[in-house]
Amino acid sequence: MTALPAPSLALEVQLAVAKIGKYAASESGDTVEIIERPHGGISVVVADGQRSGRSAKVISNLVVQKAISLLAEGVRDGAVARATHDYLLTHRGGKVSAELEIISIDLISNTLVVSRNARCPVLIRRGREFDWLDSAAEAIGIYRNTKPSMSELGLEEGLTVLAFTDGVWGAGSPASARIDLTAALEHYDPDLTAPADLLADAVLAEALRLDHGRARDDATVIVVKLCRQQAPEQTRRLMMRFPI
Repeated sequence: MTALPAPSLALEVQLAVAKIGKYAASESGDTVEIIERPHGGISVVVADGQRSGRSAKVISNLVVQKAISLLAEGVRDGAVARATHDYLLTHRGGKVSAELEIISIDLISNTLVVSRNARCPVLIRRGREFDWLDSAAEAIGIYRNTKPSMSELGLEEGLTVLAFTDGVWGAGSPASARIDLTAALEHYDPDLTAPADLLADAVLAEALRLDHGRARDDATVIVVKLCRQQAPEQTRRLMMRFPI
């Protein structure tokens, strides 16, 4: 991984997650965790377990906890994805799968790193330009030589990453409108100033609208956004709202 020059502007990272379980399912099969990287930066890990409900939650929890433990030891993202795949394959004998994505702000290389083992693409926004990370990437846990699809982006003001699971990507029905994520970002963040939590909530709400308020699958939205600091700031904050 080649280090890039540090950003010339004082930037802050905004990270937001919004998620909901499949309608009438006992539990969401998606699991998300965030960890500080030991050499600087943060990583967010999302896993979508096979099927839905309790059995899917067990698998996604297993996958995320393994990935988080490796990231905490300083293992690089691509190696984390491969080792987590090997662990699931060995632990469950190749009988279950999970989709895994790791999004990291790496302050050693001054890059944003995206590791994908998922059918869902990841949407990247740089100013007015949009790009899809959509290369083929198999789910982990089934085939022995499974590898992640890796992408690395320089840190810059306005860079926005939108990741999501099947419940968002498949919202709506084949006979009706499907979700347009590029249009959603343009609509809710026209001047690139909208906070990450507003964008995550808006995308999830749009997916639910297309499913008529009843999510057809577990749905998770992750937004990572780099913004210019409005004033010198050293305080880090984390906010969560968790219905019980």
